[in-house]
Amino acid sequence: MKNLRISLAFLITLAFLQLVGPSIRAAGAKYFVYVGTYTGPKSKGIYLFSLDAASGTVTPMGLAGEVENPSFVALHPGGKFLYAVSEISSFNGERTGAVDSFSVDPATGKLSLLNRVSSHGGGPCHLVVDKAGKNVLVANYGGGSVAVYPILTDGRLAEASCALQHHGSSVNPARQKQPHAHSINLSPDNNYALVADLGLDQILIYRFDPAKGLLSAGDPPYAKVAPGAGPRHFAFLPGGAFAYSINEMQSTITAFAYDSPKGALKEIQSVSALPQGFQGQSSTAEIQVHPSGNFLYGSNRGHDSIAVFSVDRAAGTLTPVEQIPSGGKTPRGFGVDPGGNFLIAANQNSDNLVVFRIDPKSGRLTPTGQSFEVPSPVCVEFLAAR
Repeated sequence: MKNLRISLAFLITLAFLQLVGPSIRAAGAKYFVYVGTYTGPKSKGIYLFSLDAASGTVTPMGLAGEVENPSFVALHPGGKFLYAVSEISSFNGERTGAVDSFSVDPATGKLSLLNRVSSHGGGPCHLVVDKAGKNVLVANYGGGSVAVYPILTDGRLAEASCALQHHGSSVNPARQKQPHAHSINLSPDNNYALVADLGLDQILIYRFDPAKGLLSAGDPPYAKVAPGAGPRHFAFLPGGAFAYSINEMQSTITAFAYDSPKGALKEIQSVSALPQGFQGQSSTAEIQVHPSGNFLYGSNRGHDSIAVFSVDRAAGTLTPVEQIPSGGKTPRGFGVDPGGNFLIAANQNSDNLVVFRIDPKSGRLTPTGQSFEVPSPVCVEFLAAR
């Protein structure tokens, strides 16, 4: 009987550890933190920090890789490679930007350039690696286009396997005379690519073939947001039942129900990212869902804040929690660490990163007191250190 009690106790303990183990590991994890920037007199490329998730300590580690205007970066799911857009005015004599591939030193986090290819459009601003690690997909803001690049076995990028040009306009003559693809995201099942096009007021929906690196129009081919909203970035709730567009020009967030077999989006809510009664000039930028799926965050440039929302997991709707100062000017981007314990805000016009602790019950943000100088920071990405 005694041995039976010991065995039962062991099994219960084992089951408990399996249940909470990921959270325990995340709380004690260490991460490399990559910061994409706009280069100039101060910035030389992609900067590197480390985060100790147990203590919350962030440590600067210098320049990770030198490259021109790496405004957005994305990591390969295997952690061995990093990819960056290069917002340059010409590449190989053509009016287009570039996409760069880097290898990651697992010991130091430093980057080594592997190769670069044309982005097949002006102003590349966002990219994503597909779930299988086979392709990089890029959105070109200035060119209003998207492209797909197969990843070779050594991490380099092949020439584009697919490049598609958007067409059309929307209601704002100053900002929406032509298409402006501002982000590209993949559905959780890797079957669809969703492209937020600011110039069209649409989330374009593409079927994605990762084996061939091809995009084709979905059915339906797009979902609309409010005229003049200007969709910018996009995020899925874990599980994929709901998704969210942050709309730059009207400082709103549109919530959608997502039909995964069809790749279809149906609007269920639109909420402001700004506090009630705010009258100043502001625009939104980044949007991310907390790893738990319980909270959503968006950045306000002008109001200079991070907006916090709670998420109704069953309905997909949002409830405002707070708008907290970002600790600088023009919070262009931010990142939530994979354990969901910290948010790091990138304040582009005050050249600084600010670290916040996330309350696991409310999602509220509390500054940790850590702020770091980084010239013109744009995006923040985390990689688990080995």
